[in-house]
Amino acid sequence: MGVCVLLVLLFICHSHSLHRLQRSHDGVPTDSASCVSRTNQDFTNSHNFSVDIRMPGVVPAGSDTYLCMSFPVPTNRDAFIVDFIPHASMDTVHHMLLFGCQTPVSTSSYWDCGSVQGTCKDGASIMYAWARNAPPTKLPKDVGFKVGRNSGMSHLVLQIHYGDVSAFRDHHRDCSGVSLRMTTKPQPFIAGIYLLMSVTTVILPGKRVTNADVACDYTSYPIYPFAFRTHTHKLGQVVSGYRIRDGKWTLIGRQSPQLPQAFYPANRDVSVKYGDTVAARCVFTGEGRTSKTYIGGTSDDEMCNFYIMYYMDSKHAVPYMNCNEPGSEQLFDQIPAEANVPIPVSPDHNNMMHMGHSTERQDDRAMLKKNKDQDQDQDQDQGDILSLMSRLLGQSVHSHRAQLLAQIGSLMQDKDLDSPRTRLAFHTREDPVLVRDRVHRFHQLEAKTPRNHRPAEGEDSHLEQVSSWPQSSLQLGQVSGLALDSDSNLVIFHRGDHTWGANSFSSQAQYQQRSLGPIQQSTILVVDPAKGGILKASGRNMFYLPHGITTDNDNNYWVTDVALHQVLKVSSDGRDRTLLALGEEFTPGSDSRHFCQPTDVAVDPHSGNIFVSDGYCNARILKFSADGTYLSEWGAGTSDRRRRSPFRVPHSLVFLADRQEVCVADRENGRIQCFIAATGEFVKEIKKDEFGGEVFAITYSPAGDGVIFAVNGESLFSSAPLRGFLIDYTTKEIIDTFQPEQKDFKMPHDIVETRDGSVFVGDAGSKRVFKFTTETMETIVQTRLREPQQNVSRSAVVHHKQSESSLQPRVQLKSEEEEKKKKKSEAQPIKGQGVLPAVITTLLLVPLLLVISVGLFICWRKNNRCEVKSDPGSVGGILGKIRGKAVGGLNLGNFFASRQGYSRQGFDQLSTEGSDQERMEDSSDSENEEYSALPPPKSSS
Repeated sequence: MGVCVLLVLLFICHSHSLHRLQRSHDGVPTDSASCVSRTNQDFTNSHNFSVDIRMPGVVPAGSDTYLCMSFPVPTNRDAFIVDFIPHASMDTVHHMLLFGCQTPVSTSSYWDCGSVQGTCKDGASIMYAWARNAPPTKLPKDVGFKVGRNSGMSHLVLQIHYGDVSAFRDHHRDCSGVSLRMTTKPQPFIAGIYLLMSVTTVILPGKRVTNADVACDYTSYPIYPFAFRTHTHKLGQVVSGYRIRDGKWTLIGRQSPQLPQAFYPANRDVSVKYGDTVAARCVFTGEGRTSKTYIGGTSDDEMCNFYIMYYMDSKHAVPYMNCNEPGSEQLFDQIPAEANVPIPVSPDHNNMMHMGHSTERQDDRAMLKKNKDQDQDQDQDQGDILSLMSRLLGQSVHSHRAQLLAQIGSLMQDKDLDSPRTRLAFHTREDPVLVRDRVHRFHQLEAKTPRNHRPAEGEDSHLEQVSSWPQSSLQLGQVSGLALDSDSNLVIFHRGDHTWGANSFSSQAQYQQRSLGPIQQSTILVVDPAKGGILKASGRNMFYLPHGITTDNDNNYWVTDVALHQVLKVSSDGRDRTLLALGEEFTPGSDSRHFCQPTDVAVDPHSGNIFVSDGYCNARILKFSADGTYLSEWGAGTSDRRRRSPFRVPHSLVFLADRQEVCVADRENGRIQCFIAATGEFVKEIKKDEFGGEVFAITYSPAGDGVIFAVNGESLFSSAPLRGFLIDYTTKEIIDTFQPEQKDFKMPHDIVETRDGSVFVGDAGSKRVFKFTTETMETIVQTRLREPQQNVSRSAVVHHKQSESSLQPRVQLKSEEEEKKKKKSEAQPIKGQGVLPAVITTLLLVPLLLVISVGLFICWRKNNRCEVKSDPGSVGGILGKIRGKAVGGLNLGNFFASRQGYSRQGFDQLSTEGSDQERMEDSSDSENEEYSALPPPKSSS
């Protein structure tokens, strides 16, 4: 009997040891020391460190328990997560999620987050997901998830779903978790997660096929998917994700959720931009079930999740987006047939990946590996050519690269520009958002280029409407405000389907239409100023009657809403967060804590102080600190104290950074008044008969002696036409006027001027935005200076204008002798067209010959012989020999950073093999899921 008892005890001990051995093999810690969350510094590199986040030895109380724990980001700087290494087994853990947020529900050891408590008190962003023994995830080089100081994510929250509690029958304590490899070195591209999730699907018992469809319109800056992950429970057969553009479905990724639920490489040919639709389908089977199955959090429920891991340019990064809108039947009638075909799973296919049409995609990674070095070398040669030209000319020539390369090829007497021998093929993306900040300096070079047409002496040169802008409809409501963001993109603030009518307010300025709810459309649109395409949209379900808008140095929006009687600071990251609110919602007032229909905001870019024009039923300007602390206020000014007249609707504000003044459009008084920003002291007034008694909006350029742009409005007491004005700040004289050529202004409501000299006017009456620009590249002021003047020096807008915050005017007045030379050159426009390529070619070839000659001479002196191998028909073959010497020291910053592996127009192929960002290496790369951030898709995609 004793022998039997001993054998039973030995068997139990052996089984317990096997369980511990199995958990250890699966990466689950078995010792108490491994249950501690900690930070580990990399002593070989001060930028790098790792973070272990582990459950502190927990035992779930029952099946389908959700437990969470938080861990503070261990630095007061910005940090970037570059690798995720899971420590869990599917025998114990159903799935893990890692969130980033500012305020977790608890900072205690751990808590039950399956209840109403949840994970975070504020908005949580998913950064990582794991299930079914998925391998580690390693991000592409130069890509990271941003956390820490300026990210809005000071804490990391680990959530673990424990499915079947019988896994704990051996009474072990669980220390599952994830290790993060991190760096404080800034990453050029920021990673994010886009989650498509069905929440309404019901799977009928016994039904062979049930589809769960999800689709949303994409309304932010471009994203570039590099990995995807699928997640369902037991009934899921296949999950597919797509981008839809112009009716064409393009696969992002497709996988069986019964395989390891890792992040697999996404289709490398896909990007997602504003106007696209993102869609996903999960295919379920109800066979074997005797009751309905719903979407839920238990193992017996189902889930339909398609995760897209993407990267964005760091300036526009949005860390997390989601979609849970059911797709329409009409839309999903067009889904490719592959989305309906289950992927069979067998033990021999645990590593099978279905990334697209199997015959087309199965060798993608091998082909990528094979061509990678060749592509990078080719891009490097092309970069060196343009960089050398930029260096020699003292200007950037990237924005006209195609034309220049064609001219160079023609000069080399090769007529077949598509020949592989001579073509300099750029793997580029036509993406104005990422290109603009790198090419705007070319405007200076372009302004020096001869033009076919110049205004003759005495001819009136002025702003004219660009009738072809925008190239497609923007579908606007009443346009109330315009602004520029840090990339000089146009920001439009409009009222969607709401209008300001006679019944909108009571006699006490109380908003009467709250029952309509907030505007459901995107009220803030970021628009490409060149073509008018929408780059980003936000501001849904936030505003009732938008009015004014401006931006600050951090690209936040400062807006006014006359129905809310508030001034709001709103984030521009697409998450529609209200960062600061001044005034009480729907409550008009006239003290320092209330507004009455405030109209506009101006921001001091240096101090961060804000100025508010208040408004339709108050008559004052208020000044606040950047954090919203009330500082002061003042009313209208006058140079004659005996005839002071108060503001009558201070309607528009602009801050003059070079003068430290604030100017206001006093609408019903038909005047512009300017004040010292620090004290509110009155400086000057501009009032003209041409205004017709109404000035609706103003903006400012520091060009020359300063130029004020203004638009007037209809008046009951004047028949003056509605138009725009350019006014010399110093002399207060009108330099120029402009108005639409085809459709007249109805109610011009706001005005902005861009760096390239274009002027945009938002019209609330016609619900559109007008674009104006000069027909020629010369300045209006130069035309005006040809006219006789007596002791008056007028200035106007130069072609290359600065933003309102710029402090250095760029007007260069030319002497009469220079003007005569210009006119002489303009008399021969056809001849002038060949000057630029000839100059470029000469400047390019002469240094090349000099460098090659010096190299030959050095070789001859050193070895009495030298071999130079080059293809006479290939420019790259020549430059390849002098790359390091000719342009190795050239640094064009973020305009052109080919030395760091970036494309001239966004992203080159980003590699996980080595890094310029001092990333930590992993000795077991073969066990990791590694991805390359793939080259930009062709424009046809």
